[in-house]
Amino acid sequence: MLILLLLQQAPLILLLTLAIAMYLTVIELREMQPRPHFLWWFWWLGLVFLTHFIGYLILRVYAVIRRRQQARA
Repeated sequence: MLILLLLQQAPLILLLTLAIAMYLTVIELREMQPRPHFLWWFWWLGLVFLTHFIGYLILRVYAVIRRRQQARA
């Protein structure tokens, strides 16, 4: 994705899906309790930006595991 953006040859639909993935990442990070430190925000947003939906899926898995651990405690 990053290479396509640097070469300015990314199709519009790919840019749109990237924007949606970034938006969903922000929503997911806002709902986490306790709220992550801002460096974690940058890390997750950077991961999703560089890996697109793969990074977003990793974030979703992390959020589910974290919620389960908090429910047990």
